[in-house]
Amino acid sequence: MTAPRVAQADAPLLSEPGEPRAAAGPDAPGPWWRTALVRSVPILGALLGIAIVWYAVTYLALPANQRFLLPPPHEVFGETLTNARVMGPMAAALGRTFGVTVVGLVIAVVLGIAYAVVMSQWRIAERVLYPYAVILQTIPILALVPLIGIWLGYGFPARVVVCVIIAVFPMIANTLFGLQSASPAAHDLFTLKKASRWQRLRKLQFPAAVPSIFTGLRNAAGLAVIGAIVGDYFFQQGAVGIGGLLRVYTERLQIDALLVAVTLTALFGVLVFSVFAVLDRAVVGRWYGHTGR
Repeated sequence: MTAPRVAQADAPLLSEPGEPRAAAGPDAPGPWWRTALVRSVPILGALLGIAIVWYAVTYLALPANQRFLLPPPHEVFGETLTNARVMGPMAAALGRTFGVTVVGLVIAVVLGIAYAVVMSQWRIAERVLYPYAVILQTIPILALVPLIGIWLGYGFPARVVVCVIIAVFPMIANTLFGLQSASPAAHDLFTLKKASRWQRLRKLQFPAAVPSIFTGLRNAAGLAVIGAIVGDYFFQQGAVGIGGLLRVYTERLQIDALLVAVTLTALFGVLVFSVFAVLDRAVVGRWYGHTGR
């Protein structure tokens, strides 16, 4: 007769939220390296699929006398990657594009969060300011690039501005959504406690907005790479970035170098996006785990 009592007495202990044993359940996240390994499998599969399609187009779809338009991967990368006269300028250009991307992304993040905070605190500010953010997003960037070049020149500042214009809207939209996502009951509790506007923003709205902010950061990171390349492509003066090399290779019909530059550009974009995706999982996942999700 004592066994049932022991089971009943132990049952609540097994379900207590602070029990360490609960963290070892099947839904608990594994080590970061295991998660990275699992997530890399689809990426490797996608790369393998691209290589197969590439070889198929080169050897099956194109006649022998037109294979110079799309050489096979082993020729493209084997000859170009070992050519220091090509890879040296390409690596330097990629470094300049990386600099533009980082500076533009930082400015876009700061401006986007500040813009969203102002709109979240005053409804009249949201009605006045949000249409300008939408207009900035809907104007084709190619229509603004000539004006930016005329006003700011064709160097580093102009390219950063192009990068910011393309990357800032996801930060504004996602941060504003996150700041406004706190429940009315939570707001009522802060009102009951007579919390100031700053306390409400710091202790309620910002914690609620963390997942949305990181979502906007991931999107802005990818768009910042695009903005940096677009600025490099159209601003032909000053230090050449990877976008400028893409233009040069296209005009000279240097197919091998063009394909390598496109590949490095794609890998660069994936790398930037992946860094912030991992950061998102580390910060947001840990925060949700701490709150007992």
